[in-house]
Amino acid sequence: MQTQLFIDGRFVPALSGETLATLNPHDNSEIAQVSMAGRADIDRAVDAAKAAFPKWSNMAAADRGRLLLKLADAIEANADELARLESLDTGHPIRDTRNLDVPRTAATFRYFGGMADKIEGSVIPVEAGFLNYMTREPVGIVGQVVPWNFPLMFTSWKMAPALAAGNCVVMKPAELTPLSSLAIAELMAEVGFPAGVVNVLPGLGHVAGQYIAEHPDISKVAFTGSTAVGRKIVQASSGNLKKVQLELGGKGANVVFSDANLDAVVQGSAFGIFHNQGQACIAASRLIVHESVADELLERFIALARSIKIGDPLDPSTEMGPLTSQLHRDRVLSYVDIAREQGGRVLSGGKAPDLAALAKGCYVEPTIVAAKPTDRVAQEEVFGPFVTVSTFSSDEEALAIANGTEYGLGAGLWTQNLQRAHLVARQLRSGMVWINCYKRVSPASPFGGVGASGYGREMGFEVMREYTQPKSVWVNVDANIPPYYPR
Repeated sequence: MQTQLFIDGRFVPALSGETLATLNPHDNSEIAQVSMAGRADIDRAVDAAKAAFPKWSNMAAADRGRLLLKLADAIEANADELARLESLDTGHPIRDTRNLDVPRTAATFRYFGGMADKIEGSVIPVEAGFLNYMTREPVGIVGQVVPWNFPLMFTSWKMAPALAAGNCVVMKPAELTPLSSLAIAELMAEVGFPAGVVNVLPGLGHVAGQYIAEHPDISKVAFTGSTAVGRKIVQASSGNLKKVQLELGGKGANVVFSDANLDAVVQGSAFGIFHNQGQACIAASRLIVHESVADELLERFIALARSIKIGDPLDPSTEMGPLTSQLHRDRVLSYVDIAREQGGRVLSGGKAPDLAALAKGCYVEPTIVAAKPTDRVAQEEVFGPFVTVSTFSSDEEALAIANGTEYGLGAGLWTQNLQRAHLVARQLRSGMVWINCYKRVSPASPFGGVGASGYGREMGFEVMREYTQPKSVWVNVDANIPPYYPR
């Protein structure tokens, strides 16, 4: 595995020589010591990207696309290795990294490989005698900060559209989970990406991440992470007024109406909150159920939660692995005490598993808590296998609860009434809505939120607008029109 910084096409140590251990959350054993970038390393990477930008941005778009397609092929050829590395570093069950994370990563690079030569401009109708057209140009040097919950997948979400549009990238993976991002950098070098086009620098957020946001030669910063850090990114970016794209926290409302198919609700809701141990910004962390079906649904939902197999993420039979760090596990468990303090009832879970084999790891049982919609556990992002349950009696009350947080990333609803489905979807204050399903994503579909969940969009053609800027060009095509206003 690669453990050094990737700058200008080579793996190199940090200038300071500083490293940080990346740990296996299954037992908190050390996997490797990874170089930690400082400000001087960021400067080196930005200089490399600046040197590479003219050639890369002027390369034929189809040629950029072909490199992204070759990278997708290389990811698939190394799928088992990448899946194991991701599971080892993050705690994702290998059944998920093999079947979801790695295929989605390859699919994203492939989608934007095909997008590279399809970024079109337009001709704008203006007064006679003039031609006005608009082109879309790359932003320049893009700083990207990837979180620790889906590092492999988010590396593709960030890099692929930026590169397809002709930008060069300086990326900081999370210090907790840098290994898969460095593995992607190694594959990029192998398939022929020019030196300097991509630079991957693990580092501490308050050092490397802060400097990426501040750097005067970085034209855009794209950040995925907490809302609190997102606000700091905006402040740090103001020096050169760089473009900012933020995909931040969420508190997903999952609304179940009285006519819902409860079998589908139970399965879809469990995936929505317990997949990846609930460490997802779009997690279905608030289950909002019509009072007429609440008892039956909860009985089934609790039974499923208690049947989930928790264990070593490298065991193919494991359904839920550990949280990614001990510190985060302790934070998630602290919300159990907060819930009880505010009168909430723990219906299931709420503690570490009673299994000696898991005692050294960062494990938390699937946790279901009955809480009021205004309680802290129903308002703050827990970011773990922790779901609150509340009930409603009318559609209006359901919407008021669903829209009653500062977040607006993802939301779901379950009903067999088509009219209600579309009406409620329109009224939910959320960047994404799932009807009779939850947590579906695709490289072709815009991903992002409103409110405290950030702004800008990942994925689809929408993200190409994030990584390009429009240029308006005016041409005087009539020799009889003077190139000035008449006196």
